[in-house]
Amino acid sequence: MAVLGSLTQEFNSSNMRYCINCCIHLLPDDLHRQCFTCCGSNHNNQKCPVCKGENKIPLYTDSKQMKLLAVLEVRTDHSESWNGFFCLRKGKLCSLMFGLIIMTLVMASYILTGAKHGLLLIPSPFHYGAFTSNPSLMDNESLSDMKDHYQPSKMNISYVKDYPSIKLIIDTITSKIEFMTRQRPDLEELRKQEPHMFSVIPNKFLPNSKNPCWYEEYRGNTTTDPYATNSYALYSRRFRTIFDYLRKVFWNHLYHYKDKHYRLRCLPHFYIIGQPKCGTTDLYDRLRLHPDVRFSAIKEPHWWTRKRFGIIRLRDGFHDRYPVEDYLDLFDLAAHQIQGVLQSEAANERGQMNNIIIGEASASTMWDNNAWIFFYDNSTEGEPPFLIQDFIHAFQPNAKLIIMLRDPVERLYSDYLYFASANKSAEDFHEKVAESLQLFENCVLDYSLRACVYNNTLNNAMPVRLQVGLYVVYLLDWLTVFDKDQILVLRLEDHASNVKYTMHMVFQFLDLEPLSEKQEALITKSPASNTRRPEDRSLGPMLPTTKAILRDFYRPFNTKLAQVLFDDAFLWKRT
Repeated sequence: MAVLGSLTQEFNSSNMRYCINCCIHLLPDDLHRQCFTCCGSNHNNQKCPVCKGENKIPLYTDSKQMKLLAVLEVRTDHSESWNGFFCLRKGKLCSLMFGLIIMTLVMASYILTGAKHGLLLIPSPFHYGAFTSNPSLMDNESLSDMKDHYQPSKMNISYVKDYPSIKLIIDTITSKIEFMTRQRPDLEELRKQEPHMFSVIPNKFLPNSKNPCWYEEYRGNTTTDPYATNSYALYSRRFRTIFDYLRKVFWNHLYHYKDKHYRLRCLPHFYIIGQPKCGTTDLYDRLRLHPDVRFSAIKEPHWWTRKRFGIIRLRDGFHDRYPVEDYLDLFDLAAHQIQGVLQSEAANERGQMNNIIIGEASASTMWDNNAWIFFYDNSTEGEPPFLIQDFIHAFQPNAKLIIMLRDPVERLYSDYLYFASANKSAEDFHEKVAESLQLFENCVLDYSLRACVYNNTLNNAMPVRLQVGLYVVYLLDWLTVFDKDQILVLRLEDHASNVKYTMHMVFQFLDLEPLSEKQEALITKSPASNTRRPEDRSLGPMLPTTKAILRDFYRPFNTKLAQVLFDDAFLWKRT
């Protein structure tokens, strides 16, 4: 006879006998008076209503009270195993029922909260399928962060079966695409919106400087800190070192005339306006090696698009607006050098043009107009009445603009890998693309294409930035205010395969002086900047299905872009 636990009590024939089915908790007086089917020592198996007909072996114990954790039932006939099931105790049955209820509640909580992982048994509405690996779907990519090859997914979920559903979403979006020319606001309307900006920046610039510069009277004294209230210095420690240096040399660069002090102010001669994850950092790093090129103290001030509206970080909401003076301070280092050239030329070679030019490389300038709705009155159909380019053109009608573009499909995946913080994977990217497409479809069903592209609520709701890859929408809006010969549009794919060629195009566009072979080699042979991080490379490329979906989505926009630029390379056809 087997025993549960470490039961050391010895059994003997003098002990009382109790029915094992009902007398579970033994009493000190050796008589289970509450058991109506047992009668103490006179209990008889054959007469007991519970035990009758069953060959049970009673459990013998002594008169000492015992708290058994379990009851060991020993049968002489093991074939009757079903009898034990029907003899479950009420306590055990209640525990079982309680456990089932708890489990049901937990499952319901997962379902109601829409959890995409864990115990959720209902498939996500955005969990679309993937095609099987097909090399014909892949591009011949030359970029350093586009050389990965697709590895078949190890997931058991099929991504291919729901492709027709998401294709219907794309077809709906395509049917709503209409490229409408926007009406350009007049100068007086712009003045009413930004009166302070127009009071600071003059209408004319110095004639002997290639870069737009002017002298501004400085009314402070030697004890005044000219950068004490600069928002860039206050909100970022990175820039404080720069401004500490500027404070030390500030008075040495003031121009003194008739008992007054003047400082040289400058705006950029050219802007690298976009797009993000398209090689703008690499272009910036190479271009600033040219001896006649200077840049702002920081690569991306984001003043036109964000800081002048008080946006420091998009997730933090609005702060105090950065005045235009704070933006101009970022060009003081370059202005000091230009001033030095102007003064030396005035003394020796009067009338010779200063060739130093300043650039600014905020990759948000081309596309980010999300803040307009909070500061400007709404227009019909929810379209912004004023765009960034309207103001830049008002001050600098001769500004030059450089745009670096990339296959929008690959750009989006690179953007996702760069900005996503956790749980990055090709499958997660696929789901975010599907969700973003559905949100974009909902918008174009009710509003114009331009209204959706510049819709702050929509852009913040989409898990991935689909709208940034709609290059032609932004380009057409820039062409409403700037001439086509003022805009240079490059492809990252061409830049990656032939850096020397693209840099020559940029130098020619900016009218820069020719370089020596040594200077040119320094610029063109330096390693690429801001390539994909090793940890992101290990994730591999996107799923083939995701690529096919995004190609379908971007195709009509790429077609229009190629028509505008008269260059089929911007179709990004598969090879």
